[in-house]
Amino acid sequence: MIATEPKKELQRKISELRALPAAPAILQPLLQMLRQPPDKIELKKVVQLVQMEKTITAQCLRVANSPLFGRVRPAESITAAVMTLGIQRMEDILLTSCFHQILQPNKWVTPPTDFWRHSLGCALVCKEFAERIDYSDPDRGYLAGLLHDLGIIVNSVTYEREYAAVFAEARNSGLPLDEVERAKLGFTHSESGGMLAKAWQMPELVVEAIEFHHDVGSSPRENPLVEMVHIVDLLCRMRGIGYGYEEWRAVELAADPAWERLAKFCPRLGTMDLIRFTFDMDTYVERVKATVDAVYRRGDA
Repeated sequence: MIATEPKKELQRKISELRALPAAPAILQPLLQMLRQPPDKIELKKVVQLVQMEKTITAQCLRVANSPLFGRVRPAESITAAVMTLGIQRMEDILLTSCFHQILQPNKWVTPPTDFWRHSLGCALVCKEFAERIDYSDPDRGYLAGLLHDLGIIVNSVTYEREYAAVFAEARNSGLPLDEVERAKLGFTHSESGGMLAKAWQMPELVVEAIEFHHDVGSSPRENPLVEMVHIVDLLCRMRGIGYGYEEWRAVELAADPAWERLAKFCPRLGTMDLIRFTFDMDTYVERVKATVDAVYRRGDA
């Protein structure tokens, strides 16, 4: 857990961060519309709101036309893009657009494409992983995977100089980022991300996955989403979708405590062919990289 003094200072900084005019004006009304029951959502109104914010408009078109969806013909209108993406992906794009506006281009401590490759990679793999082990809500797994490293953005904004040094040391030493963060800052990006997720009133299960994905034993209740994000985060980092540097360590996922904990909630995990799943990821990883390169082009991330 975070030591008392660093925690107080971090909470103060996050309170200031929360007050920043980071989100587009249409964010709240559009999120409220998307979170209505499916039969209450009016596509025409969604499209009208999306068209009011050029950043979100551009993101919708890029994602809809990325390799992720494999359209035969490109989506040339917002209506076509929204129909391709679906409601869940629209919400994800809104959140990531909000994050883009919090973090100015010169404040990134790692190339933005590395961050988004890892985040989107974890989102996609988490959803696939959830489906294979019969987790009840794969889309929630997708959202938790997408947002699990929100704290990297928080730390980059609130501790710009110190965090740049932390990232440089992790890159040069090959150590896991969270280990260097705890040694140098007294807290990790999972903890700072959890704080902001709470402040933004994100779903509790997703908040816990963000806050405890590097410390599953400290999770306050049984929440398989925590273990799932922990495992997928490790898997992606070991398969080349990490923070832009190679971590010098060996990982045996089936021996990780999170694996046994998750198996209690998802018994199918016990019979899962991890080697086959890891092999399947090799093609998937390339797909993720191509998608992020198409969506978050240099200068736009």
